[in-house]
Amino acid sequence: DAFNNLSDAGSSCVTLLGFHLAGQKPDVHHPFGHGRFEYLSGLAVSMLILLMGVELAKESLNKILHPALVEFSWLVIGILAASICVKLYMAMYNRSLGKKLSAPALLADSLGDCMSTSAVLVATLIGHYFQLPVDGWVGILVALFIFKGGIDAAKDTIDPLLGKPPTPEYVKEIEDLVMAHKEISGIHDLVVHDYGPGRVMISLHAEVPATGSVMTIHDTIDNIEQELHRKLGCEAVIHMDPIATDDSTTVVLRNKITELAHCIDPALSIHDFRMVTGPTHTNVIFDAVVPFKFRLSDHEVEQEIQAAVKRLDSSYFAVVQIDRDYTK
Repeated sequence: DAFNNLSDAGSSCVTLLGFHLAGQKPDVHHPFGHGRFEYLSGLAVSMLILLMGVELAKESLNKILHPALVEFSWLVIGILAASICVKLYMAMYNRSLGKKLSAPALLADSLGDCMSTSAVLVATLIGHYFQLPVDGWVGILVALFIFKGGIDAAKDTIDPLLGKPPTPEYVKEIEDLVMAHKEISGIHDLVVHDYGPGRVMISLHAEVPATGSVMTIHDTIDNIEQELHRKLGCEAVIHMDPIATDDSTTVVLRNKITELAHCIDPALSIHDFRMVTGPTHTNVIFDAVVPFKFRLSDHEVEQEIQAAVKRLDSSYFAVVQIDRDYTK
């Protein structure tokens, strides 16, 4: 338990250092800021938690191989009980603060400390009243619990470092905000880049009427980017994709090919649809969005869509670009 407390002190020092480094302003070498230091400090804390679990498991195994009753003292019982109360408060406070600040370094500090000290207290009482050397076995159980907490904490910090998709709620906020503008017909290719808590950059493609005024639409796009920054605290870059909205032939064909894609698999969708009509055939050009780990390869998806379009009309030739959805 003393080693546990020592590792906690070290973890807190690492967390404080991480917050200090993450708070540095962007510079010429790191133009997106230093926010990911919070993830690195959270990873370091999780490594200390795992180290604590290893040391506890080693000591516990030694106790199992060489069992001995723990020396009993009411002073020790009182200190352990007081320690449990303090650790419980600290764990709850850190979790609340970590969620409020989206700080994984604070979230890595779990209830494992409280459970560890509680196990020490219980093992001491059982050993005293029942004369059973259970200290080693209880220590192994606590070590396993600590291992799980350390692994979960490491995963929570590694995921954003490697790049994980945004939450569905965040995606919905972006979609609702952008689609609230009547000039926007649809959005796709949304990508969210996380450079640390409060340091997010997003990019997306916005479908706009091809017949609209470029200056008017550009002004709308600028306003949307500013609104995203103001309301969601992110830096946004929006690419305009002109689409035919007043050509009934294009609209009808796009809807039919969308249905064909859904018949292949409901998870498929299309965007950037356009037609190029020639004397002998018509090219229908569009992007098909395919989920990760899809049951078909990109080539198979392309072939199935082309075959379905050809069955729709033998004069149609589908030119398909395969895309990925980076929000799921």
